[in-house]
Amino acid sequence: MAMKPIASLLVALPLLLGCATPQQPRQEIPVTLYDAAVFSADSGKGVTISQLAHQLSEMDVIVVGEHHGHQASHLLQARLQAALYSRNPEQALALEPFDLDHQREVDQYLEGRLGEEELIEDAGAWRNYRASYRPLMEFARWHQLPVVAANAPDEVVRCVGRKGPGYLDGLPSSVRNRLPAQPFREAPGYRQKFLEVMGSNGHGSHTQANRQRLENSYQAQLLRDNTMADRVLVTLAQDPGHQVLVITGTFHSEERMGLVGVLEQRRPDLTIAVISPVILEQPGATPLPAEHAEKGDYLYFVQPLPEEYRDEQRGKAALMEQFSQARKLDCQ
Repeated sequence: MAMKPIASLLVALPLLLGCATPQQPRQEIPVTLYDAAVFSADSGKGVTISQLAHQLSEMDVIVVGEHHGHQASHLLQARLQAALYSRNPEQALALEPFDLDHQREVDQYLEGRLGEEELIEDAGAWRNYRASYRPLMEFARWHQLPVVAANAPDEVVRCVGRKGPGYLDGLPSSVRNRLPAQPFREAPGYRQKFLEVMGSNGHGSHTQANRQRLENSYQAQLLRDNTMADRVLVTLAQDPGHQVLVITGTFHSEERMGLVGVLEQRRPDLTIAVISPVILEQPGATPLPAEHAEKGDYLYFVQPLPEEYRDEQRGKAALMEQFSQARKLDCQ
């Protein structure tokens, strides 16, 4: 009998401590490669995942940009997915890593008709699927949520990058009709941003052939953006009231360009939140939200990844190997 007061105190202690300190303290500086420090771009103040989900609970579309393969991006996405679901279970997940022509395989996996290895093989999943996107897919499967294979078919994108926008005119109607009617919409300023990233000022610094290749690459980028935006709009039409969580590379969404710009052109009534990553210049650096406020409504700061190659020649050789594989594609 004498133990009861002590036992009661032990039970109550965590509750008392919980009143004294936040249960989910904000992380102002990411410590490990898995950490992300999230800030509101407007206020510059840090927010927890729980606070972020609360603030986004009424949004139609939430776009989380990522640096592909960065552990912090993918952990944040998984935590946010669950936090959003707890507030609004009417949720759909749209994934850039899956092409729309593999929607059938994604659905079969969600229905339990394919195993994970079969999904990876049959749907052409990216090589980092298990480490990066498995948690998102599994959460959707457990809760019977729709998953949208959002990207344009990879072969079509690569052939547009090689042949130009006119390549779409020769596609079979069964393929062309699955793509947006206007597949090359663009947001103001997006072209210039693309050229700057690609190392061109767009004013004659390349030969005509190189300029044409660069232009074709830009049109291929637009095809991806427009297809992902179209898939989001189709999802909203098919599942009214669903909140769509979009997972994509940050270039497709930051500064409200890319697919976000297309969504705003086609459906200006939608409420859309953009969450963008910022890689710190060096480990342990202090996040400076004000310097990156234009990137999104919310920013999450992450530690830099290690360099892939220190040997410049090995890096070039690896890049050339990728290009050689792309050249094997028949775009006739």
